[in-house]
Amino acid sequence: MLTVDYDLLDLRPGMTVLDLGCGEGRHAFEAYRRGAHVVAVDRGVPEVETTKRWLGAIAAAGEAGRADDGTAARYEVVRGDLLALPFPDASVDRVIAAEVLEHIPDDAAALAEITRVLAPGGRVAVTVPRFFPERVCWALSDAYHANEGGHIRIYRADVLRTRLAAAGLEPGDQHHAHALHAPFWWLKCAVGVEKDNAAVRAYHRMLVWDLVRRPWLTRTAERLLDPVLGKSLVVYADKPGAAGSPARTVWTTETAAADRERIPARR
Repeated sequence: MLTVDYDLLDLRPGMTVLDLGCGEGRHAFEAYRRGAHVVAVDRGVPEVETTKRWLGAIAAAGEAGRADDGTAARYEVVRGDLLALPFPDASVDRVIAAEVLEHIPDDAAALAEITRVLAPGGRVAVTVPRFFPERVCWALSDAYHANEGGHIRIYRADVLRTRLAAAGLEPGDQHHAHALHAPFWWLKCAVGVEKDNAAVRAYHRMLVWDLVRRPWLTRTAERLLDPVLGKSLVVYADKPGAAGSPARTVWTTETAAADRERIPARR
């Protein structure tokens, strides 16, 4: 289930893409299949291990893409902190930060780090929960957000764009995604996030069916509903400057370890 539109991100084979807060790797997998050199970062040990395992499986299955020069795409998975990324300045072509800023108290510092590592002419896709669907979830359930590592703020689109600009980026296209997921989370919050009932299970089965089968009915419905009900807001922003040749650096575990002292211990 992808939130980012890779055409709007303008991700091309051979580019280096940094997937921040990669979770279990959904955006990293697609970038790798498209021939990008992927560096996936997360603070969680289970998330890093899962992403690394699945990227390895994609490579073993021969599903990894290739750069324009015919070289095979590469990947690295690193445990790190978005507030102190262990990568050089201006060293990546594209950044994906999907559903991560709403967890970070100092989002200005996080955006500054994204700007630092992004090459001139590079582009970032930032996704956050959309204001209205998220506000309903907060109203229905404290357990949805008020927990360790939970959501600490709700973004309006204009606020997110202003913060991107303050970090030195130029906000561009935006859109919404996952309209069918908003009612599911409202239902979950109304029932109890940790609870379950027949309605929640039935809706979840529908979402799984949609994810696997991609039927015309639900795909059309979501496309029509996304502008008004999409649960995620996606904003694309560019770093000013002329784009040069794609960054060719892919960090290995050893080179990342050399900067490991910059990464605060996970709490």
